[in-house]
Amino acid sequence: MVIKSKESSSASPSLNMIQTVIVALALLAGLWFIRNKRAPSTPYSHLPLPPGPKRLPVIGNLLNMPAAAHDYHEWSKQYKSDIIYLDVPGSKMVVLDTYDAAFELLERRSAKYSSRARLTMVNELMGWDFALGFMEYGKAWRDRRRLMHNSFHPEAAKQFRPQLLKETRKMLERFLDTPNGDVMGNIRHMTRNIILQITYGLEVQPEGDPFIEVAERAIEGSLVASIPGNFLVNSFPFLKHVPDWFPGASFHKKAREWKGYGLKMIESPFSATKRNMAAGESPQCFVSTNLEKMETHDAAHERDIKLTAGSMYSGAQTLSAIGSCILGFLQKPEVLKKAQAEVDKMVKPGHLPDFEDIDSLPYITAITMEVLRWRVVGPIGVPHLLTEEDEYKGYRIPAGTTVIANQWAMLHDESVYPNPSDFNPDRFMLDGKVNPAVRDPSHACWGFGRRICPGRYMAFSSVWIAIASLVAVFDISNAVDDEGNVIEPTHEYTPNLIRVPVPYKCSITPRSPQSDRLIRASVHEELANA
Repeated sequence: MVIKSKESSSASPSLNMIQTVIVALALLAGLWFIRNKRAPSTPYSHLPLPPGPKRLPVIGNLLNMPAAAHDYHEWSKQYKSDIIYLDVPGSKMVVLDTYDAAFELLERRSAKYSSRARLTMVNELMGWDFALGFMEYGKAWRDRRRLMHNSFHPEAAKQFRPQLLKETRKMLERFLDTPNGDVMGNIRHMTRNIILQITYGLEVQPEGDPFIEVAERAIEGSLVASIPGNFLVNSFPFLKHVPDWFPGASFHKKAREWKGYGLKMIESPFSATKRNMAAGESPQCFVSTNLEKMETHDAAHERDIKLTAGSMYSGAQTLSAIGSCILGFLQKPEVLKKAQAEVDKMVKPGHLPDFEDIDSLPYITAITMEVLRWRVVGPIGVPHLLTEEDEYKGYRIPAGTTVIANQWAMLHDESVYPNPSDFNPDRFMLDGKVNPAVRDPSHACWGFGRRICPGRYMAFSSVWIAIASLVAVFDISNAVDDEGNVIEPTHEYTPNLIRVPVPYKCSITPRSPQSDRLIRASVHEELANA
């Protein structure tokens, strides 16, 4: 049955649509005029912009924005420059292709480059302006960053090693029970458990945990929405005023959905921790420790603790790195065999690797470093924002420019890492030790300057102990189908700001009956000590 609308009701949306189109076109023209009119003279006005692909009138590089970090790198080679300039309507963009460029601008001149670009979709429509990674540089950011630093600097991060060990060993048991199961799902469960315990002191349900499910949806939305070019409203902030019914305005619906998940992700676990504290049942964690330090109730400081805790609720770096490591073992079985030989030789019989074994397991450290380099977790990181005009190598970089560090290019620099696409932990080894002469991937994989990842020390420890533990007790090989055919993983990754391997299957089986017993015993021991 078709119900005909009244003429007046059908004409109104059409009229509104026409008006909106006219306004949008007028605003585009105005924006182009403003951006291209003669700017006031500055100390660097006479300098050229950095080289880059040809820009079209009004829309600039909107139609040829790269899909991957590799494309930016190809432009850098084409224009023989370690700095590339692009112009997307509403945003000026510079891409840094080398570590030297990133170090000079983002480290040495960090006072100018430490803010964040205006992400209308993420910060204004989804309400993610609470997250440290997306906050603009200023006092609020510094206060929350200080909270993070106090809990996660190198020495402080060691306090969380018991949680890392407990959850790693529970992950081993899940692999034991599902040798051909969901690889990424098992790793994801571990990483989320670690974050929930360290941040809120909460135990995660084995299946369908409400905190985890909400966080997964919230984090996925933030990662999708923050990729440059994914949502036009990030380039044209005025589009946030376009009504929901307007063609192409479906971003409003997505923003509301993701915002709801984000609010629940912040509020629910924080409230649960406060209830546990009131009942005297909360273990030490980031939230409880910082709330206990408050001599008198301070609503503003409590809010900072709550929002900082919400910023920690990710763990995607750890998830991605461990998943990539298993893909590396499938591609290079000899790496796994060499790692197993080192663990068998150096770890006390009848024991799983512990953090006390770090110095005696350099090859495991080399594997961890290679994984962070080989499959870069954040190929372009989170873009920085230049707050005042600057000059680099004779080029002018306008104030308000979004600055991207091409971390993929830096960690695949052939002059530093020969055959960079090859999974080869031996590149970091020399005479049975980690070679200090080879550049540590930490120079790029955690970000730069004042915006470097504050949880990097704990993240590295989490990846290291997971790899060492998997190597110690499991053989890892390609899965086979019902007809005996080998199933090769695709090595595909999610196209988000932080890349994670898409779900894949492989065979993860205990190396011996003793391995099975060791896993079971270690889990029971950790639970008894909890």
